[in-house]
Amino acid sequence: MANFGPADIKKLREMTDAGMLDCKKALTEADGDMDKAVEWLRDQGLGAAAKKASKVAAEGLVGMKVEGKKAVIVEVNSQTDFVAKNEKFIIFVNDTINHAFENDLLDADAINTSTINDQAFGEYLSMQIATIGENMVVRRSGMLVGDETTAINGYIHANGQVGVIIAAKCDSAKTADAMTPALRDVAMHAAAMKPTTLSYKDFDASYVADETHGRIIKIEKENEERARLGKPLLNIPQYISMAQLTDDVLAKAESEIKEKLKAEGKPEQIWDKIVPGQLARFISDNTTLDQEQCLLDQKFVMDDSITVAQYIENKAKVAGGSAEIISFIRLEVGEGIEVAQEDFATEVAKQMA
Repeated sequence: MANFGPADIKKLREMTDAGMLDCKKALTEADGDMDKAVEWLRDQGLGAAAKKASKVAAEGLVGMKVEGKKAVIVEVNSQTDFVAKNEKFIIFVNDTINHAFENDLLDADAINTSTINDQAFGEYLSMQIATIGENMVVRRSGMLVGDETTAINGYIHANGQVGVIIAAKCDSAKTADAMTPALRDVAMHAAAMKPTTLSYKDFDASYVADETHGRIIKIEKENEERARLGKPLLNIPQYISMAQLTDDVLAKAESEIKEKLKAEGKPEQIWDKIVPGQLARFISDNTTLDQEQCLLDQKFVMDDSITVAQYIENKAKVAGGSAEIISFIRLEVGEGIEVAQEDFATEVAKQMA
């Protein structure tokens, strides 16, 4: 049982500026102890604590390997983007990916504590650092594995700065094979649109409540300025996630739509053609958090008339079956790392000193 909650994750994120998932992992590793969690983030080179290091590795590459029913994605950091383009660094990244793939190393901790070429990976990494001349860190990694009814694919952007691997459960092996190309499209979407979770079902109720309050406050302040300038006011949403749209809320919304149609004098016999569309609009207007952060609920970049979930559903139907995205891992180089910015004069002065 975890000895921490969403409030602790939020507090650690505010303290360190590390990513939400990194903060959750830090608290897990530290068994809920905040000080130990900060220390863990510092040791991993994550968050604001990493700024204290003299050689922060915040550049680098994301690489992946997808073969059969398995995919691995790895982020390897360097200090400069110049080294990230170095042939020796690229070889090291590819060797690390293959090592993780062949040995079923599930995350960066497993890689960093493994043995490669009959030596500890840490020693191997130190040799690479000495050869290349810059600090390097195998910072994050993930793996997806499935059976014959699982479709798995991925995408790495051309610059190697962001990558995604993704898996979908299908009704048959035939459907899984047919869905593989579609998953690459969704991985490209995720690379561009930066979802942080799969579904609104993953949200904690307190997080949704905090986000709702924060957004309302933000819009109210913006409306004050709009009113001063004589501009139209923005609509203040009552809800921001499907997690809040209970059966009672939706029933009330439908009832209000019908009352409005009645007041407008619309014939009751055509309501069934109007209500579904207006109810869908109500849901869309009141699920902005889901559309921003949840992969399945985002508008698909290649066809914004449907969501990612609907795109997969449609593709599966064409293949004669059904499919559901069950997991994805998105890594972007340097995500969550803050690097202190110094002007050139200050840097030169430090070197002279």
